[in-house]
Order: sequence, then C-alpha cells, then structure tokens
Amino acid sequence: MTDPAPPPERIAVVHDWLDTWRGGENVLGEVLGLYPHADLYSLVDFLPDDLRDRIGGRRARTSFVQRLPGSRHHFRKYLPLFPRAIEALDVTGYDLVISISHAVAKGVRKAPEALHVCYCLTPMRYAWDLRDAYVATLGRHGGLRQSLANRGLDRLREWDRRSAARVDRFAAISRFIAARIDASYGRDAQVIYPPVDTEYFTPVTRNAAAGDHYLTASRWVPYKRIDAIVGAFRALPHRRLVVTGDGPEAARIRAAAGPNVKFVGDVSRARLRDLMRGARAFLFAAEEDFGIVPIEAQACGTPVLAYGRGGATETIRGPSAPGPSGAFFVEQTSESIVDAVRAFEDRPVPIAAADCRANAMRFAIPRFRAELTAFVAEAWQAHAAGRR
Repeated sequence: MTDPAPPPERIAVVHDWLDTWRGGENVLGEVLGLYPHADLYSLVDFLPDDLRDRIGGRRARTSFVQRLPGSRHHFRKYLPLFPRAIEALDVTGYDLVISISHAVAKGVRKAPEALHVCYCLTPMRYAWDLRDAYVATLGRHGGLRQSLANRGLDRLREWDRRSAARVDRFAAISRFIAARIDASYGRDAQVIYPPVDTEYFTPVTRNAAAGDHYLTASRWVPYKRIDAIVGAFRALPHRRLVVTGDGPEAARIRAAAGPNVKFVGDVSRARLRDLMRGARAFLFAAEEDFGIVPIEAQACGTPVLAYGRGGATETIRGPSAPGPSGAFFVEQTSESIVDAVRAFEDRPVPIAAADCRANAMRFAIPRFRAELTAFVAEAWQAHAAGRR
C-alpha cells in the first residue's frame, strides 16, 4: 500500500465572471474558504466593493475582456470572445485547478501534469438550451446579426463540447445537471448539492397574524414564469400574493396582476427572510438546475409549491413522501398553479414547518464543505497515484 500523496501546494480557482452575487458566487465563497491560499481567476471582476468581503476581499486575475470598451456593464456582449479569453488565462503553474463553471470556466488550459476538477453549475446555456433567448436579444430586425450569432453559437457549442475533455473530474449541482453533463459531454459527474445558509434562514414561532400570504421571489426574466404565478391569483381573489424582485418582464407581470397581488420590489436578505417566515407557502414556477431560494423558504419552515421539473424534484419532498415539505404542479400555467394552491389548502393534515426545516437541512453548508473536500481529495489521490 502506497503512502498518500501530499496535498497540492499551488491551487487556482477559476470562476466564469464576477459582477453580482447569486448562487454560483455562494459556491465560490465556500470554495475559497476551503482553499484559502488559492489564487482566483475570472474573465472579469466587477464585483461591488460591498460584496467583496464574501470572497475574503480578493480580486480575481482577469482576462483581456476586463479591459474591452464598455465591459463593466456589457461584458456579456463579448460572448464570442469568451473561449479565447478563458484559454488565455495562465494557470499552467498550478498543481490543482478548481473551476466553478456555468459557461466557460471549465475550458481553462492547465499544465499536463496538473489536476482539473470542475464543479459544474450547468453546461453552457448560451450554447445549448438558452440559445434562442440569446439570439432574440439582438432584436427582431437583426436578421444578419442573428444569422451571424447562430453561426457563432454553433462554434461555441463545439468548443464547449471539446473543452469538456480538459476536465479530469466533474461534480454537478444536482442529478438534473449530472444528466445534462452526460448528454452534452458524455461524462459522468458526482452530485454535490450547493450550500444553503440554513443558519441564517430559520423559522420563528408563528403568531396568529402570520401565514396569511403566499410569496414568490425571483429575478423577473421569462423562464422564471412569474407571470403565471401572478395570473393564478386572479382566480384566487381571497388569497394574497407578495412578489419580490424586478426585471425585464415587469410590464407584462404587473399587467397580469389583480388587486390581491402586492409588489415589494427588490428586498434585502433580512426582509426576504421575514417574508418567507410569514408566508403560507412559497411559489416557484421555474425549471431550475437546482434552485436555492425554495430551500431557503423551507429552512424558514415554509412549504413550497413548485413546478415538478428540474432540481425542485430533488429538493422538495412531495405530498406522498415521508415528512413532506411541499407539492408540485404539472404545468407552468396559471391554471395548474391554481389547482396546486387549492389542493395544498385542502390537505387534511397541513405540511409541518418542522418537516420543511428538516428537509432543508440536507443542503446545509457543513454538508457541502465535507462532500466537496472529500471529492477533491479523492480525485487528487487518484491523480497522484496515476502519475506515480
């Protein structure tokens, strides 16, 4: 039996880009906490100063996209350059590369003797299932631009598939994404669910006034289907819906609302927690890769009514499961959501806050830390043994 290899001394963490804080950045913060001496790389780094302490005050080593005109606010328009930009980042001096990728980070070029593990949030959506949405942003009358964009996306998809070969080991955020990695790249992936801050999102003792509204919280973009949720409450005039967030779908969403819908805009983390704690149920109509916000709601003891596709089927225990934490609707339509709300209210035994909380604890931060470090350590030992 050989002695275990010493841990890697030089570690690089590669993230797609840094401009705001979402689920991928939650993962990044945890990974940097686990590997505090790692160097950080990213296509661009425009993270606001008030968020930088979440990554230990670090600044990423960036690509040439950082310096292109208008990149601070419009770097995504340089999408065709992203493959070349990520390949130009020099991580050849590292023993271990950890990429956190939903776009191009996994395509970074390492040294031949190094190990590259990728925590994959999703295969690149621009090249696969969000292709039409990206082309649509070029405008209805941009025929030539759209034609060129389609040709560029064809090349991007081929690059995305080829660059997957640079990864030695994949981990995926859900079984749903592991299946997409297999379909897109022909690669296996170990499922490691992302971290959810169950120490912050906690229940409180409900008083008599609590639980009188339903809640949804999201960026208002088409695939989130906030319009379907808002529209459902026209047929539920005696129930209240609170909607947080804003976005490009604002006009259509507000037009679908009845007087029993309250829009509160973008809210602080503390305000969102208060709304979750007081909600009768949280509504979620997107087909997400994982979906952290519904788990935060469950951590607050609040049941979730969700579209029964994607990561939600892994993170919510349905009515037939022991200790249910929510229920599913079968279509992304107002009618289907109305049926789900009425079935939820007609349950002979209400869903217990303790069961919602218990389910959410499956995704707590300590579990993520333990599983990710074990995954990386095992991959490193196997890699070192292969080199010997």
